[in-house]
This record gives sequence, C-alpha cells and structure tokens, in this order.
Amino acid sequence: MALYKDGHPARERAVDRSYRCLRDLQEHDPNPRFSFLGEETIYQETSLRELGDWEWGIRLAHAGVQRIELDTNVTREQYEEFLEEMMARITLAVIDTSETRTNRATGIKVGALGIKGETKEVQERLDAPAPVAKISYSLGEEAASIESLHRDVLERGKLPLAEAEAVVRSLSMAMHGDQEMIIPLLQLREFDEYTTTHSLNVSVLVMALAESLGLAQQDVRTFGIAGLLHDLGKVHIPKDILNKPGKLTDEERNVMQQHPVAGAKMIIESGRRLDLAAAVAHEHHIMINGHGYPTQHYRRDCHKASKLVHVCDVYDALRTRRPYRDAWEQERVLVYLEERAGTEFEPESAIAFVKMMRKVASGIQRSPMPPANGAEPVAPTVEIKTGSASAEIKTNSAPVEIKNDAVPPGTPLPTGTALIPPKTSP
Repeated sequence: MALYKDGHPARERAVDRSYRCLRDLQEHDPNPRFSFLGEETIYQETSLRELGDWEWGIRLAHAGVQRIELDTNVTREQYEEFLEEMMARITLAVIDTSETRTNRATGIKVGALGIKGETKEVQERLDAPAPVAKISYSLGEEAASIESLHRDVLERGKLPLAEAEAVVRSLSMAMHGDQEMIIPLLQLREFDEYTTTHSLNVSVLVMALAESLGLAQQDVRTFGIAGLLHDLGKVHIPKDILNKPGKLTDEERNVMQQHPVAGAKMIIESGRRLDLAAAVAHEHHIMINGHGYPTQHYRRDCHKASKLVHVCDVYDALRTRRPYRDAWEQERVLVYLEERAGTEFEPESAIAFVKMMRKVASGIQRSPMPPANGAEPVAPTVEIKTGSASAEIKTNSAPVEIKNDAVPPGTPLPTGTALIPPKTSP
C-alpha cells in the first residue's frame, strides 16, 4: 500500500485480494484472532511456525500491535482503513486525524497482550535465573489482558492461551532485576475486580514460591500459568454471589463450590496442552487432610503445583479486603498458614512459603488496580537523605511499608507510608 496512492488500481486490487482472503477465512472462522509475540505469529491458539520469521508480524509487534481480532461484519471500506492505520503505525507515518472517525465501529480490535519487550534477548533473560526488579512498576496491561481473557472465556467459550502465556512472561520480568526478588502484587480497588487481581497475584506468588524451591525456569512459568487460571471457573458465577457482603446460603455456597470443576472442564475443553493447569483448577481447594472441595470419592495425593497454589490462594485471599471482612495483616496470615501446615496445607509448601515471605518482606510491593479507563494512578515521590545515604520512595493511596536502615527516627514520611525499623540481632 505504501507504493501506490489512494485510488490507484494496483492498490485497489491488493486490498480486494486481501479482503477476499479475510471473507474466505470467515466462512470457517467468523471471528479470527491473530497474536504477534515477538517473532512468533499465532492464529487463535495455534502457532504458525511457517511464519516464524515473518517480517510483518515482527514489525507489528514492535509497533505495539500484538493482537488483532476481526468481527464478521467488517466491510471492505473499514478493512482498507484498518490496513492504512497499520501501515501508518509500522512506517511511523502521520495519520490524518481529520479523515478518521473516532466513534466509528470498525469491527476490528487492535491491542497489546501485556508484553514488555518480547524478544529473543528477553527470552534468554527469562530462561536464566536472575533475581529481582525495580521499585516502580505497573501491572495495568497485565490486568487488562486478564480481563480480556475472562471475557473471551465467558462470551466465546475460548481460552486464549497465548495471552495467558504472555502475561506470565511479563509478570516474570516484573519480578526480576539486578539484586534480589520482589513480589509485585495488585491491590483491590473495587470488589468487582477481585477475580482479576487475585489471578495475577496467585500467579506471581506461586512463581516466586516455585523459584525459591529451586524449580527450573520452564516449570516456574508453567506453575505461573496454572496459578493464573486456577479460578477460571468463577467467570460463570454471578457477581451478586461473588461479592455478597453477608453469609452465603447453602444454595449459593453450592454454586460457588462448583468453580473448580467448571474451571478444569473449560481448560480441558480448550484443546490446549494444559493438563497441569486443569489439575490445579480442580484441586486447589482440596486440603491435605482430604477436606475441602470438590469432594474426593477416594483419597489421592494432589499434584505438587496444586499444593503450592492452594497456599498462595489462601494467602492472597486473606490479605485482600472482601465485602464481608477486612484484609488480614501479613503476620496474621503467615501464622495461620504455619498453624495449619499438615492439616489444611502440605507442610513443605506452607513452611517454604512462610519462610520466603518473611525473607522478602521488604520486596513485597502492592500497587493499586489501575482505573478502568486505563489511566495510571499517580504516585507522589519523596526523597529521604541522611548523610551519604538517600532513598526515593513512591507512595500511593494504599499503605506502603518501607525498610531503610538509613532513615533516622522522626524523619517525615509521605502519607500512607510506614517505616519498619531494622531488626536487631539477638
């Protein structure tokens, strides 16, 4: 399209051929979806290996076009406008906004998958064990991707595995940096966002736990996908039950307790190789003593991943404010896990988790769930200086705990920030 002006016969023929190909495809698949993950092109959930080095897929990804969805009602005119926009993005050409209609429904959705620089270099970095990340971070794109994933499952009955894998890779990057591990968690803003924030948090926590136990990087990310999808069955539970402030009735509790079976079924029916994620979805509410749900007809051992996710699931649930109770303090939750190790939780998993969380206490960072309109919350910054030492602290409306041995008592701190004094040796 860049070779010919608008209206040129050769340009029109090229658009016609491309549009006919789209309509032919839509005879078999009314809503095709394409994802571009670095050098990989994915159609629906299938990697098109023959396009592994397709230049245009790589250029689209680099231009921020990591996902394209097309509806059945796309007209040729809309399709041509879409092609022009994509060409402008790739070539960094100026788009004439006077010619665009911002409220026009094109039937074509374009967006990102929540990947932060998905390249071969990044993949090599992910494969190598590297400790922790930067202080300032945002999980807004990842949260939006999970919300989109849940909508796809609810509305289309399809599980976009590529999106789940992209989110897990992005979370893994957020956890690692130069010196030590941090655990970036989302803080609930509204009760309706619980399933999204909880899914992301459990994925981060189980990856951190698996890594602390010495699992291989590939296994860590596989556990991360299982953690991300563990509550998938809740997408079909009515919100008035999920967010009910009072005690559930027996009927409502029965509906709630169907989500492990429903989630496992959805994952299995997706046709993907997600046996582990399906097992975790089914088993993550089963206690080590056989209690919990779904009811086991005969006692059997749950998968290791299910045991890890069970601990992380309970931790994040208790640390989150819900309509019927306030969030528990960190130490209260850890003591709860310790006390129930061997009955509710597998001892090794629970003890390892508690040990990890106490060890990286200063690296547990909670950021508020980004607003639905995509605007990022602004965090005020204060710089504390004592002699040659200084610390830049970013805070938000949520309480932030900071450990800094260099900050003397009485130093003014920003609102919502609590200084934790350093531990003294016995």
